[in-house]
Amino acid sequence: MSKKRGLSLDEKREKMLQIFYDSQDFFLLKELEKSGPKKGVISQSVKDVIQSLVDDDLVFKDKIGTSVYFWSLPSSAGNQLRNVNSRLESDLKSSKKRHAELVEQCNALKKGREDSDERDEALADLKAIELKYNELKDEMAQYADNDPAAFEAMKKAIEVAHTAANRWTDNIFTVRQWCSNNFPQAKEQLENLYNEIGITEDFDYIEMTPAPLSSVID
Repeated sequence: MSKKRGLSLDEKREKMLQIFYDSQDFFLLKELEKSGPKKGVISQSVKDVIQSLVDDDLVFKDKIGTSVYFWSLPSSAGNQLRNVNSRLESDLKSSKKRHAELVEQCNALKKGREDSDERDEALADLKAIELKYNELKDEMAQYADNDPAAFEAMKKAIEVAHTAANRWTDNIFTVRQWCSNNFPQAKEQLENLYNEIGITEDFDYIEMTPAPLSSVID
């Protein structure tokens, strides 16, 4: 013969509640520990089962003198279910409201993406400056052995280009931070937007690489 399966916690809770509902009386814990086995709940687990019912407001306890009495009525369970239903309805209403707010923010963000002439122009300028910077750096290497004055002028031009490029980079980071602070719920959409317009993870400030000066004319 197969071993009889023990009761689950939910089944034990139902059995113990039935004791209260059938008698509609007050019980001491030791009385419940005696009544539990009659319903299939071993006395050693009665205390934990009763406490779980107390925690869920399905069973109530009151101290009278030095004794603690437990009690519950069928109406208590009904009231508890109604309270749970009320909380769930409230949570659902709040979730729907939050969803509507996020949809509205998402739509507002999409409108901002449509009006992107200034952003596109800034990025185009930045790319042009980066290209010019690389060209000037290559030219500087070619003129390293020539006139020091020309070399110095070229160096200053590169510094100006470098400063301008990093200024635009700083502006872009400022805009990204502003978007993150004001639209934290739209983080994923913002990241997709950045990737679409070329602002990837490796986007960063341009570092100035010093040109070799050892071959400049003394």
